[in-house]
Amino acid sequence: MDTFTAQEQKRVSWLSAWLPVILGTILIATSSSNLFSAQDTSGPFRWVYQTLFGPVSDLQWGHIHTHIRKMAHFFGYGTFGLLWLRAWWISLPRSRFLQDAALAVLGCGIVASADEFHQSFLAHRTGSPWDVLLDCSGAITLQIIVYIAMRVFRPKKLKRTT
Repeated sequence: MDTFTAQEQKRVSWLSAWLPVILGTILIATSSSNLFSAQDTSGPFRWVYQTLFGPVSDLQWGHIHTHIRKMAHFFGYGTFGLLWLRAWWISLPRSRFLQDAALAVLGCGIVASADEFHQSFLAHRTGSPWDVLLDCSGAITLQIIVYIAMRVFRPKKLKRTT
């Protein structure tokens, strides 16, 4: 049975920590294209929505579609923030939760800012600092939920005694 050397274990640990963040960043960059503009997502989203909930007027759909897209920002970056949090938690085993959470929000903010900056150059997209705020709010909210869950169910894990 093969055993990993200490260096190989570090490499595997680093890869398991940061690969999800890298893949999440690639997913965000991919969805930052014109293919995911409001005009291109409206049709498929409306079909799904109307299949589930029935027909809506164009005016109603405009509002619903905006809310769906903003919720996707919030929860997408909330999940992305958890990937960042996990990566920092693994990479910095002696750090505190708040430090890892702050680094995770910073990482999300940088990616969100780059995403919005990129969108400002596309014909069918707009870059908005409000979306960066929404993205970071999603990351912070899900991290607070994780923190509360850890305080309730795994308080010893938060102490990080190594």
